[in-house]
Amino acid sequence: MRDPILLTPGPLTTSLATKTAMLHDYGSWDADFNRLTASVCQQLLAIIDPADDEFVCVPLQGSGTFAVEAAIGSLLPKDGKLLVLVNGAYGKRMAQLTQMMGRACAVLDAGETEAIDTEQLRSYLAAHPEISHVGVIYVETSTGILNPLQQIADIVHASGRRLIIDAMSAFGALPLNSRSLRFDAVIASSNKCLEGVPGMGFVLARRSALMEAEGNSHSLSLDLHQQWTYMQRTGQWRYTPPTHVVAALASALEQYQQAGAQAGRLARYQQLCDHLLQGLQRLGLRSFLPAEIQAPIIVTVHAPAHPHWNFQQFYALVKQRGYILYPGKLTEVESFRIGCIGAIQAADLDGALAAIADALAQMGIPQEQ
Repeated sequence: MRDPILLTPGPLTTSLATKTAMLHDYGSWDADFNRLTASVCQQLLAIIDPADDEFVCVPLQGSGTFAVEAAIGSLLPKDGKLLVLVNGAYGKRMAQLTQMMGRACAVLDAGETEAIDTEQLRSYLAAHPEISHVGVIYVETSTGILNPLQQIADIVHASGRRLIIDAMSAFGALPLNSRSLRFDAVIASSNKCLEGVPGMGFVLARRSALMEAEGNSHSLSLDLHQQWTYMQRTGQWRYTPPTHVVAALASALEQYQQAGAQAGRLARYQQLCDHLLQGLQRLGLRSFLPAEIQAPIIVTVHAPAHPHWNFQQFYALVKQRGYILYPGKLTEVESFRIGCIGAIQAADLDGALAAIADALAQMGIPQEQ
């Protein structure tokens, strides 16, 4: 029996080649594994097209949130203040972890239905000179909102502040070029648009910003500066590395290049997203976001306005047919989410749409017209 298709924003469905890469064991200090880590880091850096040695890659054990906390805790000075641009759960999480580590933090909240307002950002920075850094979520995974990153980066740079980008659900698919965007760090993980498996985050940090970060961190294990300097000195991870995850990511990156790298990945995801939106419309289901701010990563869907609606029952029925969806993460509207990333094709979405139609029929919920 095949594994269920994961229509989620990560973990996601991976290719057979990526799975097969994890069949080999590596010693954590072995030279072959150290070379594999170095190669993965070089390939991750190449995705942002850095000039010379302007940026460095710092890999970290753990989920993407571990990497976000490491980046904020290391790159935000203890006397600095972070402005977090929020329009969903992951912006709120960035603010929460900043506050929990005892750093000064402010929030500019756009709600759950709008992209970040760049003019509001410009005005806020002009009125609050104490802000030293700005944090933004490139694609807010809780809804699928695509934020205007280029405009945000231009405003932050023009104001003399520093930008930290959570690109968890964007890195590798959406454009992110360090020659046209000014930022101090971009944060992502192995298990999103690169189509690896969970267990490794990474921070691509401006070398000068990382050098300034010595002594900033609130944490032993999440200290980016210490992680990087140790790896530069020894070629090894400071603590036990996720060896199989790194091997899987190395394979996924090879497939990524063969499929056209960022441009090829974005083209496929956009086709899948368009296909999904058209299929939902045929079923009478309404997507949550307007097209102009919908990222081709995950689609939030309004739950049917019917007394028989129950997400847990719906989820179980769709899973029985071989597809796993995501619950909604909106606070004011009942919804569910369908990812359109991973090693999937349009035929997989057609199967999922058929499973959704069958589940709704079994629940006694008619298709809306």
